[in-house]
Amino acid sequence: MNATAPAPDGALRLSDWGLIRARGAEARSFLQGQLTQAMLQFPAGVARPAGYCSPKGRLLASFIVWQGTSDGELMLACSADLLPATLKRLSMYVLRAQCKLSDASAECMLWGVAGASARALAGTLAVWQMRAHGATRVLRLPDAPLHGRSLARALLVQPSDAAAPALPALAAPAWAALEARSGVVRIVAATQEQFVPQRVNLELVGGVDFKKGCYPGQEVVARSQYRGTQTRRAYLVSGTAAMAPGQEIFHSAEPGQPAGLVALAGSIAEGRFDALAELKIAATADGSLHLGHAGGPLLTLGTLPYALPADVAT
Repeated sequence: MNATAPAPDGALRLSDWGLIRARGAEARSFLQGQLTQAMLQFPAGVARPAGYCSPKGRLLASFIVWQGTSDGELMLACSADLLPATLKRLSMYVLRAQCKLSDASAECMLWGVAGASARALAGTLAVWQMRAHGATRVLRLPDAPLHGRSLARALLVQPSDAAAPALPALAAPAWAALEARSGVVRIVAATQEQFVPQRVNLELVGGVDFKKGCYPGQEVVARSQYRGTQTRRAYLVSGTAAMAPGQEIFHSAEPGQPAGLVALAGSIAEGRFDALAELKIAATADGSLHLGHAGGPLLTLGTLPYALPADVAT
């Protein structure tokens, strides 16, 4: 990363995100039985990451969840390219529960805010805390490490008829790079059903509650946590070639098979690209990592804003 490149600052309309509304007396209990996150005791002033798994424990979608305008309403932000299928699948299991699921994307604007703009907007909010201003919500997201310091990030949720925030324009690739650098995964169509939660560090950012009880894939996720040693984790990688979710990464010692997969990717400085990538832990110890094939562009490992557990396999 070019240390002289200015730090990103401003806001971006997140057109690649969508919003699901869950409303009703049993909305919390329904989602409690579907997602990796605890939903029954969900304070009004917080947001939380969560995953939605297949019966095999693979992530079908990931969310940022917060309470809506009432105790019986929860909002779930996810990738727009997964929203229709995710909404349809969740709706299949509502049955007689007093919970109505709907696509609320057209009712709200989601803005990614970064840098000094995010710090000013979030004020004293701690990470994953939320503040309401009427129908507007400000959510403090985990910071992204950049140039040896932490760059603030926030999610601004506004009614669709609200005026755009009076902030500098933020480039989409820069927001995507900060998203990758934060170490908080967002599942997209290209990575659907590719990862169990631990392989993309979802539990390390508070997205998995291992005490909450059953949900689809829960046995696989719990077994991975308590009975097995992790062999894959998510890492920050950087290089001079553009990267995209779903691209394979190879290791010099095993040129015939991929060592990992790009989960999120973006770019802040011209000619430099960042990605959050799921990798074999052993592939990070020595040798070299390459994009696309064993002779592809070289990738270097970076530093995420949190530590990986010490008991992983190497």
